[in-house]
Amino acid sequence: MSDWRPREGELAGWTCGDGPRLVFAHGFTQTSNSWKPIAEQFVANGYESVVVDLPGHGASTDGDVDLRRAAEMLTEMCGEAVYIGYSLGGRLCLHAAATHPEVVRGLALIGASPGIADEAERAARRAADDQMADHIIEIGVDAFLDDWLARPLFAGLAVDVAARADRTRNTPQGLATSLRHAGTGAQQSLWPRLGDLAMPVLAIAGALDTKFADIGRQIAETVRDGRFVAVPDAGHAAHLQSPQQVADILKGWLAEISY
Repeated sequence: MSDWRPREGELAGWTCGDGPRLVFAHGFTQTSNSWKPIAEQFVANGYESVVVDLPGHGASTDGDVDLRRAAEMLTEMCGEAVYIGYSLGGRLCLHAAATHPEVVRGLALIGASPGIADEAERAARRAADDQMADHIIEIGVDAFLDDWLARPLFAGLAVDVAARADRTRNTPQGLATSLRHAGTGAQQSLWPRLGDLAMPVLAIAGALDTKFADIGRQIAETVRDGRFVAVPDAGHAAHLQSPQQVADILKGWLAEISY
């Protein structure tokens, strides 16, 4: 087990190791602990790894901030680094890259989207997210996780007892406010901003997650220095389903980029 030390900032975060800095941002209903098995591999390879509880999750209980403000909090806390995010964390890291490109030296996105371009579709998603937030408050985290993890998006993902217990540390209010303020429906589309990103960008998606694989390809084709990699036999949470494959993809990419 690596020696994780608290990192000062507006969000709860921990740092480990020395060297070029990597920042890992988790997905909805998870916490910073979900990234530690992969982050620790990079510590062993000469990197500093930082893991953070995103707003409304874990020890960062205040979820009443949008993605733009969350990106500001994250970059102020972590500074110059390669930012690596999954789903919600990927959307947050993408906002960080768009609004604070001076500190984002590289960007790796796993199962993440720049947002919904169509305004009517985005409004419909926001209404659905608000309804889901109400549902979380009504039934509680444990019952909601049953519903959430049973979605086709997570088919093939085995969540062990420890990982499930870690997710239940989240509160109904924290998850609900995160969904209302930082969900896909609340996110302003960043598709028009992708062409401005000058840092290396890696988009990863599970090969079985066809929706986000298509989005990942579009991201890689639109940014100036982009690459897309599909993880064989993996779904949406590719880094949880195939952690070693994702770690190896990240290691190969990091070895090639200059930052």
